[in-house]
Amino acid sequence: MATGDVTVFNVAKEWLADGTFDLDTNSFKLAILDNTTAPTAATATPTLSDFTEVVDAGTYTLGGEALTMTWSESAGTATLDSTVNPSWTQDGSNSTTAYWGLVYQTGLHNGTTDAGLCFVELGGPVDMTAGDLTVTWSASGIFTLA
Repeated sequence: MATGDVTVFNVAKEWLADGTFDLDTNSFKLAILDNTTAPTAATATPTLSDFTEVVDAGTYTLGGEALTMTWSESAGTATLDSTVNPSWTQDGSNSTTAYWGLVYQTGLHNGTTDAGLCFVELGGPVDMTAGDLTVTWSASGIFTLA
């Protein structure tokens, strides 16, 4: 997997269709994960609690940064995007072990708490004490459904 690659969890594709993700609430966040447990597309029921966030210190707060998700459709292809490119300013107390960003929906939806939608490869370990960490989504969106 290359830095910047976004992977949608296999089960999240079902959750998009069956209503587990309440897209109207728009309560998604991006949390930064260390390498304790690597996310994979095949993670059975991914939730934030399945993974280990980087330390709650410096400019990083547990739970991550809020995203503002948008859906659009053109010629039969639906695109999920965010108007927010989350960023954490360099700080001496930040983590030195950032590996992945987890996009998840906060709270309880259809029986699933903090359900993971997808993850982005950060090319870790990223040392957030040595520089800012910004996740800039592709101009083509976070991902598409065709």
